[in-house]
Amino acid sequence: MNDGGFPGVRASRRRWLAHCTALAAALVLPFGTTASAQGPARPVVLVVGDSLSAEYGLVRGSGWVALLEARLAQQGIAATVVNASISGDTTSGGRTRLPALLKQHRPAIVVLELGGNDALRGLPLAMTRDNLDTMTKAAKAAGAKVVIAGMQLPPNYGKQYGEEFAGLFATIARAEGAALVPFLLKGVADVPQAESLFQRDRIHPTAQAHPTILDNVWPVLRPLLPKR
Repeated sequence: MNDGGFPGVRASRRRWLAHCTALAAALVLPFGTTASAQGPARPVVLVVGDSLSAEYGLVRGSGWVALLEARLAQQGIAATVVNASISGDTTSGGRTRLPALLKQHRPAIVVLELGGNDALRGLPLAMTRDNLDTMTKAAKAAGAKVVIAGMQLPPNYGKQYGEEFAGLFATIARAEGAALVPFLLKGVADVPQAESLFQRDRIHPTAQAHPTILDNVWPVLRPLLPKR
């Protein structure tokens, strides 16, 4: 007998099919979750840097950013690390790239590790300062906390230029309320026989040095991360 013509039967069948569809959707989700309640998203730590953060000359996974990701996992800290660093990048390049990165990743924390290449190219300090200041303000306006990685120059760049360059990171951090890593390469570039911690170009640290770099960043970054 064809009962499809009876309205009451059709309505009951529609309700039964809807129930089965909902049940099937629930079964394919992980235990304890629903389609409308997936839990909070993991906060993103966005690193915008140059070759010091982009693993230049290193085996992938041995740079300080990769070590940071591993430490977060080991300590059970729920956060996702996005490494947007590019070897050779300057503060001008970072300033250009940052708006799209903020929009794409919506980071909770932004680590700015830029400025070294500006100095190597002898670019005006005022430009470096303005670029970093603009990046810091943009990250804060997007709702992120900011960590600025400070850098220093070898003595051959001149005392005045070196002091002004080293000081601009602290100046911006203080003015904008950002966290500051005073010197990213502390314990690497300022120790006896420092050349043993650098690659042949004497600019880029070896893999052996990157745990020390992470240890310089960690005490500044850790208070900004979520609790376990």
